[in-house]
Amino acid sequence: MTVQLNDIRRLIAAITLSVVVAFGINAQVDAAMSHFWTAQGYYNPAAAGNLNAIHLQLGSRMQWVDFKHAPMTFYITADMPYKLLEQRMGVGLKAEFERIGLYTNARIGAQIAWKRKIGKSMLSVGIQPGIFSQTFRGKEVIMPEDEAHQGNDEAIPKQDVSGTAFDANVGVYFTHPKFWAGFSVTHVTQPTIELKVSRESVDYYAFNVSRGYYFMGGSNIPINNTLFEIQPSAMFAMTQKAWTAQVATVLRYNRMFNIGVGYRHKDAATAFIGVNLKDAYIGYAYDYPISAISKATFGSHEVFVTYKVKLENREKNKNKQKSIRLM
Repeated sequence: MTVQLNDIRRLIAAITLSVVVAFGINAQVDAAMSHFWTAQGYYNPAAAGNLNAIHLQLGSRMQWVDFKHAPMTFYITADMPYKLLEQRMGVGLKAEFERIGLYTNARIGAQIAWKRKIGKSMLSVGIQPGIFSQTFRGKEVIMPEDEAHQGNDEAIPKQDVSGTAFDANVGVYFTHPKFWAGFSVTHVTQPTIELKVSRESVDYYAFNVSRGYYFMGGSNIPINNTLFEIQPSAMFAMTQKAWTAQVATVLRYNRMFNIGVGYRHKDAATAFIGVNLKDAYIGYAYDYPISAISKATFGSHEVFVTYKVKLENREKNKNKQKSIRLM
């Protein structure tokens, strides 16, 4: 039974790789983070600088852990508020490393957000220029040996190939004391990455990246006369050929302990747990698949850590500070 399952996996992988490389499909490459409500900067550059702090986040997602070459994503975001000529701004950095099958993706971008205060609310518009680097490990390709497949298919590279292209994200973000909402577009330029054996090579394989559209929103609802708060959130994502939606509800106690559940449309049910340790937050999310893939995997895991270094509020403090004070 194990041999048959492995043969099926190799066959599916070979067919998928053939289609991807030969026809250059429009691929959606952003990770589907279950904790999207705390990874807003991953999808939307306009979220940079929304806190009066240097905000760092490190996260990882291990999807379908029982599959060989299953998707693995590691990312880091860092942002802080900034003032330029009395203009409120946010600046940040996003770096991501991802392995999907025989593909390795690396993305890095700088985030800049312009902010305008509207009463008690804040409206932000952000951009994220950067680069998208990709490698396909052609030396690891395994083709099934039967009459239906050609071992020397020219559409599939037999050597490692790589390429880099300019990439950019844009977004709008709105915060209110009681709720937040955002809209972003990733891979605005729809880059085509030319995968080559070397820079001097004339022949290449094209990998087309399609735009991603993300709508996110959430709220914080205190429960009267208790130390509990309910934090519901939702995200709708789509590309030119597909869409997905997910919701999450987190119960927070004493602004310290979090526990919650989530659901991704026709894909997975999620459980969250997290704890605040002064200026740090450590969280974990587990996805249990509800689609047919549940027959081959026990699920996906996410681990994330955030850390905040609070900044002086210079508008309220007339004394100039040359250093950052930990709060």
